[in-house]
Amino acid sequence: MRENFKIIPVLLAGILHAAIFAGMVFAYDWSSPVLPAVPLAIKGTLVLEDSLAEIPPVIEEVIEPEPVPEPEVDNSDQLRIEAEEKKRQDDLRLERERISREEEAERQRKRADEKERKRREEAEIEKRRLEAERKRQADMERQRIENERKREEALEAERQRLREQELTAEQNRIDARNASAQARYVYAITEKITRNWIPPASSVQGLSCLVSVRQLAGGDVMSVDIKRCNGDEAVKRSIEAAVKKASPLPLPDDPKLFDRNLLFEFEPTE
Repeated sequence: MRENFKIIPVLLAGILHAAIFAGMVFAYDWSSPVLPAVPLAIKGTLVLEDSLAEIPPVIEEVIEPEPVPEPEVDNSDQLRIEAEEKKRQDDLRLERERISREEEAERQRKRADEKERKRREEAEIEKRRLEAERKRQADMERQRIENERKREEALEAERQRLREQELTAEQNRIDARNASAQARYVYAITEKITRNWIPPASSVQGLSCLVSVRQLAGGDVMSVDIKRCNGDEAVKRSIEAAVKKASPLPLPDDPKLFDRNLLFEFEPTE
């Protein structure tokens, strides 16, 4: 058994060497021509000692060793931190821009409000000016109307004064013309009353009483009133009785002199 085991390895080794030899045979390029052998020749150059100085020195090329790549470092945390920082900076920039826009909008709003406030103030000033002007014009118109009214009143007063002067002058002319007739009329009345008067015991000399008489158109006496008198009550009653007893009173020659309300002085003579 042991011999059998030894034969197998030997056989395998032989097969391996045969395969290697066959590969070398088949790998040879049989198509290339076989060149004849050429003897080797050495070609040299004579260099003198003096020319050695002209020969540039041989610079040996230093070959830098290829850099050894460093092992890759896991920088994902750093990238994440940088990304977060960039996002934070972007957010801050956007927030500043937003605040800047809001501040600019607020400034514009304030400028617009200030402009509107000034416009309203100017409008209010103009309104007050126009109102003052209207009031001034209205006051001037009222003053003009008042002056016109006063002027008309003064003219009317002057015209009335002139009319009264004319009426007074006319009345004076009439009174002057009728003075004798009026005197005769009053004398006739007082004469008739005196004839009917019975003086009381208290009557004094120089008696003078102002008598008011209301009469009808025919001279009939309606009432008697003693306005003023220097006699006592008995004298006043005696005069009232005399006036009533003298009714109807005499009428004037000129009907224009008749007056329903007579006022005359009763001064009897002894």
